[in-house]
Amino acid sequence: MNQLEADVVVVAAGASGLAAAVAAAEKGARVLAFEKASTTGGTGNMGMGPFAVESRLQRIKQVKLSREDAFRIFMDYTHWRVDAALVSAYINKSASTLDWLEKMGVEFVEPASYFPGANFTWHLIKPTTGLPGPRASATMMKALTDKARELGAKIFLQTPVKKILKEGGQITGVMAEDKNGETVQAKAKAVIIATGGFGDNIEWIKKYTGYEFGRDLFSFRIPGLTGDGIRMAWEVGAAPTEMTMELIYGIPSAMELLTASAVFRQPNLVVNLQGERFINEEIIGNTTFTGNAIARQKNRCAFAIFDEATKQHYYENGLDFVAGIHPTTAIDNFDTELKQALDQGSKDIFVSNTLEEIASKTGINAEGLRKTVDDYNKCCETGRDEVFHKNYKYLKPVKQPKFYASRFFPGAYGTLGGIKINHRTEVLNKDHEVIPGLYAAGTDACTIYGDSYVFVLPGNTMGFALNSGRMAGENAAAYIKAISK
Repeated sequence: MNQLEADVVVVAAGASGLAAAVAAAEKGARVLAFEKASTTGGTGNMGMGPFAVESRLQRIKQVKLSREDAFRIFMDYTHWRVDAALVSAYINKSASTLDWLEKMGVEFVEPASYFPGANFTWHLIKPTTGLPGPRASATMMKALTDKARELGAKIFLQTPVKKILKEGGQITGVMAEDKNGETVQAKAKAVIIATGGFGDNIEWIKKYTGYEFGRDLFSFRIPGLTGDGIRMAWEVGAAPTEMTMELIYGIPSAMELLTASAVFRQPNLVVNLQGERFINEEIIGNTTFTGNAIARQKNRCAFAIFDEATKQHYYENGLDFVAGIHPTTAIDNFDTELKQALDQGSKDIFVSNTLEEIASKTGINAEGLRKTVDDYNKCCETGRDEVFHKNYKYLKPVKQPKFYASRFFPGAYGTLGGIKINHRTEVLNKDHEVIPGLYAAGTDACTIYGDSYVFVLPGNTMGFALNSGRMAGENAAAYIKAISK
């Protein structure tokens, strides 16, 4: 058995784990980080950038949002169902964390909003190559990894932690297993759990969130995110929290077809399996709201439907909604992508000459669909939607063959919650007492959204990972100094 010793052990080296390792090492702690995968960064390699308020870039762009404003917005949005002290600590630290990252060489472009009605809090990372967007944050993960090693932190890859050690009520280290199957015992005065949730654990998703992957949920699955850290925290007495999915929505078999997905995500008719409308389709650009609404429908699915006239309108005039980091404006390749999807046997995209055929192919109740389309077309003729009050400029009738439809299901970026912490990221037991020496950060402990992602302040998941990780590292180092006196 290989025996090691340190002040702080960090369990996993993703966004929150790397931030924790750097922060603890900066405070003089001897740090060991154990990562299950063969590289550092984890899900953090796939992101685009973190949340921050009162950052240098926001001041340059004259974004007026203050920390006080952000806290009020955050707490009002969550109906105060979350830990206000933790939210405050996170928000108040966010600008300094951006400065901290910039000093490591991480570059950011101007703050973004992305979601309709959202504030400009999302700080997109400028990658070393290419444009800001998905996976740009891999540049930041490398900078954090390099900084951790520069400060003396040792990172062990392909070495998953198997157990957290606890004696006399205090955390004393971990047991891990290296790539050769040999046991590694690391003694430490503090352990920080940062394992990224349980998004790759289908059984846990069903057990703790009620969704069934591949049937009514089509979420991102990052290999290795199986809830290890959450399980180990529970084993040493950590209190569980509500566990949820960071819900979005999409077309499962067309996620890589960017133009087709963008066209179907326009504010056209959306119905459920009964053939009934259930939303004002103007919200379709808000993945959080739309995902929530779809999750309430039969079989947790819904269908977007438009006709040939609407398609031609988009060809000639562009889309109604243009959003995203690399927005789709022209749709010249829509028909090409549509054919590609159909040739590949997509179960979620449909083209027919009649609405009856659409109903037959999709399983939508034909009588319900016909009635809804008739009612909807009357709304389009009068310019008034008396049911959901959709803006008249988005009321496009469904009359002219061909008819196009896509099936939406809930998706998710990952899981949220599992380990109860306080505003110092200290892990709590079921009596709300601190477990000395145990900390948690990132999505393992992220319960600050209430029941829905706080889209009005975008960048929160990565923002919370980085800031809670940094707080955990600093607080763990302070704890070690305190008990060493």
